[in-house]
This record gives sequence, C-alpha cells and structure tokens, in this order.
Amino acid sequence: MGIDGVTSAGFAADITASLSPQYIREEGFLHLQPGRVTELIGVPGTGLTRLGLKLLAEPSRVAPVVALDTRGWISPEAAWETGVLAERLIIVRCDDPILWPKVTAALLDGVRAVYAEVPARIKDHDLRRLTALARARRVAVVMRSMGNGLPTGIAHLRLRALGVTWEGANRGHGKLKKRRLMLEASGRGAAGITRRFEVEDEGTDAVRVVSDVVVDQVRRAVGRAGSRSR
Repeated sequence: MGIDGVTSAGFAADITASLSPQYIREEGFLHLQPGRVTELIGVPGTGLTRLGLKLLAEPSRVAPVVALDTRGWISPEAAWETGVLAERLIIVRCDDPILWPKVTAALLDGVRAVYAEVPARIKDHDLRRLTALARARRVAVVMRSMGNGLPTGIAHLRLRALGVTWEGANRGHGKLKKRRLMLEASGRGAAGITRRFEVEDEGTDAVRVVSDVVVDQVRRAVGRAGSRSR
C-alpha cells in the first residue's frame, strides 16, 4: 500500500494505523503487514478462503508462504488462481488442536506469510503466544477461526464478510464470471473505525476494491458459490 503513491510499502504499513480514517484507503486492507495478524470472519460460502489465499499472493513474490488447512479443502490450484507463485506455496494440513500450535510455531520460523485456519478448540494462550512469535519474526499472518472467532487483542485488522453476490453461477451450476464480496474492516488496522467496502473478483488473480460503496448494499443475502475452496 502506498500513501499518495510516493511512500514505500513498509513505511506506509507502519504509519497507517496513526492516520485519521479519511486518509486510509480501503485497498490497504488487502495488503498484509509484517508481524501483524489479520482475522477473517464469515460463514462458509462467502469467499473468505479465496480472499485469504489472495492475501498471500504479494508476499509469495519474495519468499515462501504457507496455507495451513484444517478442513482439507484448500487446493494448490485455488491458490495459484489468486496469484500465489506455485514454487513458493506450501500447503500444510493439520486439524489436531494439540499439534496445531506447535505446527504453526514451526512455520512462523521459516516463511514470510501464513494463512491459517484455526481449529475451534485452540486455547487462547496458545494464540497469544503465536501472535507474539509472529510479531517477533515479522511474519504476516491471516487467521480464520473455525469456531467463534479470535480472542480480543489478537487481530490488528478484522475483516468480516457481510454478504456476497455473483454473476454466471445459478444454484451451484455454470461458470462464475464475477463475484462481489461486501467486507467490514475494524480494529487498530482500521484506525479503530468500522469501515465497509466492496471487493470485486472476476475469477482471475485481480481482486479490486470497488469505490463509492453504498452502505445499504450490505443487506444483500449471503449465498454459496458452489466451490469448497472459495
């Protein structure tokens, strides 16, 4: 993310939280920050898996990235479609709540960014320890809880899926041409202000923030796109 197109990504990440809300661009919510946790919240079928994988695309250009899968749903093809470089993607499957913290801690020692599905029974103190480790290692982390969400204070930025609409797919059939996901950003990464914005996805690795979103659009019904990995 850049501020006025002139600052570096690292500098912008450091100062974004201190800016007043009118100067924060929604595009910045789709870029991970080293050492910070971004939480994804929403029901299955709202495109959060694809969004989580998409967030790994930029870090994969410079270093290995990991998708930590607890449901057995994530495929390499789904990640490659979002722009993640094939030679830098590692998919690890672990649904054991006892082993999961150890596996995650080991991954944080060797990669640039992690998208992690969090089993429902992970203890709060394990998540806080992993958050501290990610901060110390400067690893960007996306967490999607399979339970009731992350404990307070874990996430620097929280992205909640409010609704999704698509074109081209009818009752689970047909080719998906375009999808729009309404998101709500909150937390310190949004300067403490709840902000709503819309993301447009045409099925390629280009995922764009749509400007001038009408707040009433969040009342759209939530649907299922028919693909487990999306």
